[in-house]
Amino acid sequence: MMENLYCVSLAASVIALIFAWLQSKKVLAFSEGTPLMQKISRAIRTGASAFLKRQYRTVAVFFACMFVVLCGMAAAGFVTWFVPFAFVTGGFFSGLSGFVGMTIATRATCRTAAAAQEGLNRGLRIAFSAGSVMGFTVVGLGLLDISLWYAVMKLIFHSSLEEITAAMITFGMGASSMALFARVGGGIFTKAADVGADLVGKVEAGIPEDDPRNPAAIADNVGDNVGDVAGMGADLYESYVGSVTSTCALGVLAFNQIPQIDRVYAVAIPLIIAAVGVLCSIIGTFLVKTKEDADQKYLLNALGRGTNFSAITVAVVSFFVVRLLLGSAFYGLWLAILAGLLAGVLIGRVTEYYTSDTYKPTQNLAASSETGSATIIISGVGLGMLSTALPIIIVGIAILVAYFCSTIGYAGNTELGLYGISLAAVGMLSTLGITLSTDAYGPVADNAGGIAQMAGLPEEVRDRTDALDSLGNTTAATGKGFAIGSAALTALAFIANFIEKLDAAGGDYSLSLMEPTVLVGIFVGACLPFVFSAMTMNAVGRAAQSVVVEVRRQFREISGIMEGHTDPDYARCVDLCSRASLKEMVAPTLLAIISPIVVGLVLGGSGVVGMLCGALVTGFILAIFMANSGGAWDNAKKYIESGHHGGKGSEQHKAAVVGDTVGDPFKDTSGPSINILIKLLSMVSIVFSGLIASFHLF
Repeated sequence: MMENLYCVSLAASVIALIFAWLQSKKVLAFSEGTPLMQKISRAIRTGASAFLKRQYRTVAVFFACMFVVLCGMAAAGFVTWFVPFAFVTGGFFSGLSGFVGMTIATRATCRTAAAAQEGLNRGLRIAFSAGSVMGFTVVGLGLLDISLWYAVMKLIFHSSLEEITAAMITFGMGASSMALFARVGGGIFTKAADVGADLVGKVEAGIPEDDPRNPAAIADNVGDNVGDVAGMGADLYESYVGSVTSTCALGVLAFNQIPQIDRVYAVAIPLIIAAVGVLCSIIGTFLVKTKEDADQKYLLNALGRGTNFSAITVAVVSFFVVRLLLGSAFYGLWLAILAGLLAGVLIGRVTEYYTSDTYKPTQNLAASSETGSATIIISGVGLGMLSTALPIIIVGIAILVAYFCSTIGYAGNTELGLYGISLAAVGMLSTLGITLSTDAYGPVADNAGGIAQMAGLPEEVRDRTDALDSLGNTTAATGKGFAIGSAALTALAFIANFIEKLDAAGGDYSLSLMEPTVLVGIFVGACLPFVFSAMTMNAVGRAAQSVVVEVRRQFREISGIMEGHTDPDYARCVDLCSRASLKEMVAPTLLAIISPIVVGLVLGGSGVVGMLCGALVTGFILAIFMANSGGAWDNAKKYIESGHHGGKGSEQHKAAVVGDTVGDPFKDTSGPSINILIKLLSMVSIVFSGLIASFHLF
């Protein structure tokens, strides 16, 4: 029976990958536009591919070192020999997800710009189809990786469920490590180029965004792909597999105390829910379409039709999945899945409210530009802080509902309650195929607008791509909300798994707040997201400074640029961003890897539990604040560019551009990396739990 259940997720992974391939063929069948558009597109594609190759070579060194360390751990008996290999495969598939998504995105941008000449709906369909390649590649490769590991360990090595789920968590650690490198490195690249291009080009030189006279224009478009596409793909891959693998691991623990239920069904449920989500998401993509004179709200509703259909269908089908595998006594687990789905939708709506320029918060933020850049920055910070309240309440309610509904009839079974919370995370991410499609389409539309500007297409084309891009800012913020919300639920499951590993290793620990090691651990953990964000923000600042200096130099020293008689040295800015991001991405990632090991060796298991709790609480809030502030600043700028508060070139517009440059690293570098940090801290703690249990000072 289990072989058949495992084949469900394997079959769904194959279907997702086939659908992604068909969507890529569909996108590539469209025209690339004029020769100039093709030339610009090739320059962006070449720069993005060159950066990824350099980045992956750097990351390969890290993975080789970690492989040796984990082999040493296996030789010492702290982990099994599956662990080093699982770590490498997790990183490989995470990187592959981003690479595939970026490859099609760089080829779809000129096609989207060309299609936008014919109409808004045609441009939306191509950009969304390109985004769906990313979305379904991520879920397809995620389920494929999990299914293959299960099959190999169960059918060939006859491993126990405990060994299988332990290996799954380790490839989650590999995926998170790769995702952090991709998010931080790509985020530094894209925001350094974006900030440099905006501050010198738009504010100082007074030229339009993506003007071909701007030396950083190509680097800016390259950055959209390596950060917002490749980095995002690796990020959401690790979120997806992390939620599934943590639920599988907790299912084994929860049903140890319920002998009448075979534990394999508890492991199978998250896999099958994820498989159902793939199929529902595929159907939902066909519901996304719009009319030619659509405003921002109509475009949001167009994407909402697909995501809402997918969520409702998963909710209905998951009821029968739980009933079939576990029986009517465990309907509470279905309510947990429902709580996660509903929480994801509500967080998306809250994010939409605070970041879309169709609602008052962003409109009021744009109005604050009337009194300068200082007030728009103050208002944006306040908006982001205020926006954290509702997501916290939503996630808190989801946790309570999932826990208590899951333990109906089994009061006292804490593991079952935590299994329900983890299932809520699976429910939240079950429709990731279409949710990520709406997210990944944004950078495609953004790049299409850049190509339209640089190729001199009619103004109406840029207006259409700007409408799609503005929508993309909102959907991107919504996607980050899903990732952050699921991170909070998944991290709770990982903390529970770490405690179980300590028990299995015979570790001595306390969970009391009166224990000084727990308190110190909480303080350390609460500080980590801020230190991590400071490192990534400062990295963007340093890299952006080098771009600003270079752009100014070219404007000053290369004659004929402003008149359009001479091409700028685009390659120089691309190279500056590449070198800066590759250098700066290492330290933040090492912080996430080393911190739990050092805390564990000093404070023991108690300190690590405190650290994980502290990082979870502050990281969740900080990530939401940064994502929503950044998204609102960006859309406030676009709201002004559409003709409000003075329009393009006005003093209000210049103030909004300054606000946007502050928000850029918020929403695209530091903020989205925090959810990876939270989970990576937990997974490193789990993998090194045996070492921590055996050696610590306090």
